Amino acid sequence: MKLRNYHWKENVTGYLFILPQFLMFLIFIVYPIIEGIRLSLYKVQFNQETFVGFDNYVTLFHDPVFFKSIYNTVIFVVFIVLLTVAFSIFVASSVFDKNAKYVSFIRGSYYIPVMVSMVVMSMVWGFLLNPANGLISYAAREMDFSIVNLLGNKHTVLPVIIFVTFATNVGQAIILYIAAMIGVPKDLFEAAEVDGASRVRIIFQILIPLVKPTTIYITIINIIAVLKIFVVIQLLTGGGPNNASVTMMYYLYNNAFKYNQLGVASAVGVIMFLITMLLSIPQLRAMFKEK
Repeated sequence: MKLRNYHWKENVTGYLFILPQFLMFLIFIVYPIIEGIRLSLYKVQFNQETFVGFDNYVTLFHDPVFFKSIYNTVIFVVFIVLLTVAFSIFVASSVFDKNAKYVSFIRGSYYIPVMVSMVVMSMVWGFLLNPANGLISYAAREMDFSIVNLLGNKHTVLPVIIFVTFATNVGQAIILYIAAMIGVPKDLFEAAEVDGASRVRIIFQILIPLVKPTTIYITIINIIAVLKIFVVIQLLTGGGPNNASVTMMYYLYNNAFKYNQLGVASAVGVIMFLITMLLSIPQLRAMFKEK
């Protein structure tokens, strides 16, 4: 009986420690999700809510701009995640076993953009890409090229935004990969070198398989981050030209705060939540299966 009371008191103490965080999770995560699902079934006008069922979803699927936002978001997710993972593995596997000062310099160099606010980085890139007085246009004029308006061209706006987002956020992935690779047992590398394995074989047959959990984690957080991409679009293009760079998050913002269509915006949020779950669950299952 005393042993049972001891275990009960011990468990209660643990639950009390996690209770504040759990309450914050319920209030700021679970409740907004439930409220968003509820609002997606209503037409909201000022303080009046009218139940309309799935009409908001029907409205979305009859709007070509919504499908354009889905297409652009998928393009962003695929290319930014692939670029981030591939480039981070390349840089980390190149420097992780070098001199400590050299590795620290590389990590600091790539992490500086991550420390700077995305708003600031977007303003800097906006200045560089300005067709009238931007540095890139100035360099083009000095080399007798025509004025470059990369953000005003529907064929180049997506690659530019992909590059800006990738360049700003890749530092975090590099640091995570370097930390994971430093933790790989040195015995494996020594055994591979004794067997005559080249550095390329060591990277592809030892390093990359052993840092798979880190790859899954980086993939998930980047999928979620890119699905929420907004600041770069708002400050650089405003969704233009001709909705060529509109994303689901920017489409949600327009409906909620410009057109006062809170029900439609909530429906977009629900769809984004489902897409995030569908993309993340297979990655999480693979991670737990490995363990």
